[in-house]
Amino acid sequence: MTEKKKMSPTKKILLSMLIGLVVGIGLHYIIPDGFFKQSVLIDGVFYLFGQGFVRLLQMLVVPLVFFSIGTGVMQMRDISQFGRVAIRTLVLYLITTALSVAVALFLAKMLKPGVGMNLVEAANSSTPAADAEKAPTLIETIVNIIPKNPIEALANGNMLQVIFWAFITGIIVGRFGEELKPLEDLMEAGNDFMMKVTALVMKAAPIGVFALIARTFTDIGLGIVGPLLTFLASVLGSMVIVILLAYLPLIVLTSKSSPMHFLKKVFPVYTFAFSSASSNATIPLTLSSCDTLGIPREISSFTIPLGATINMNGTAIYQGCAVIFIANAYGIDLTFGNLVTVVLTAVLSSIGTAGVPGSGMIMLSMVLSSVGLPVEGVSLIMSVERIVDMFRTALNVTGDVVATFISATQERLLDKERYLSDEKPIMEEVGL
Repeated sequence: MTEKKKMSPTKKILLSMLIGLVVGIGLHYIIPDGFFKQSVLIDGVFYLFGQGFVRLLQMLVVPLVFFSIGTGVMQMRDISQFGRVAIRTLVLYLITTALSVAVALFLAKMLKPGVGMNLVEAANSSTPAADAEKAPTLIETIVNIIPKNPIEALANGNMLQVIFWAFITGIIVGRFGEELKPLEDLMEAGNDFMMKVTALVMKAAPIGVFALIARTFTDIGLGIVGPLLTFLASVLGSMVIVILLAYLPLIVLTSKSSPMHFLKKVFPVYTFAFSSASSNATIPLTLSSCDTLGIPREISSFTIPLGATINMNGTAIYQGCAVIFIANAYGIDLTFGNLVTVVLTAVLSSIGTAGVPGSGMIMLSMVLSSVGLPVEGVSLIMSVERIVDMFRTALNVTGDVVATFISATQERLLDKERYLSDEKPIMEEVGL
């Protein structure tokens, strides 16, 4: 008897997204507004399973990032190699983030999203706006990286401080491996433990993805029209430009080969990042995909968690387009100096922002405040926030893999034979 072929993890997630989309749109137009639709479905069943899954993912973030980065740094016994990888990766992350927001501002200026909107009516709607926050200065950001209390940083989930402490731990343990053998074993065991816990949690991915997508479209349906369509076109168009003009050329230049192998192996990561809208949740699958790309874990286990925290190319694009959208809707002309400020603030505010759903809204409030735009304008795009969040997270994660790939290539650590093979991510490692 022929054994029934098992559906691939990527197909499971895509199918869950499709079913969630169809169910959500159907419920939006079939079920009338009222208690059952809002309280039982949107804020009841779908919220329970969708946000329950997100909370499980958030539960993993701090220990996963700490042990992953600590182990990765620990395995790089050569401190000079660690320094080169760290600097190169940080520079790539910051440059691509700045490039992304610049592309977004340019394209949005051309497409002019938000022109003709009645912002006064929208601003006075019942939709709450995000609270304004002041973007931190560069000095404040650098100083705040150092934790006053590492235990407090871990407990509060302050990701930059967690990463800093993981760096210190990894460097010391790696340098004094024999003397600190018990701690080295503990770090490796902790990393293995978190991978197994992640694998268990990820078994719920299809259900969680279905609930998240169904809730979004049950709530908003297909009500994305007029100026919001132009806004979405600006965001998605900017993402395509960044991929075509930055990511793919960098891959070709560093690997000296077609980027098709890269795109094929990153596709499962892109799919899951899109459905979960969480860079941190995608870390285990991203690491597995990096393995198939021929990137050693000593590189990826450091760069991928770091990228999930500070590399926000998709979010930068969203912010750039949102700034132009809101400025046009209010009839406010932005100067060249304002646009430069947007670029700098977007890059700075992206550092240390949690890689979880919805974090982009707080970042956007910082950027709007930096150029004097009314923060209540955020309410105009909240209806499409979830949809944009999925796309920008997918680009964020793809950017992490691109930078990791380049770092491994420049260190001459890329396994070219494995990269060119048809090997796929080992989904069992992440529970899919």
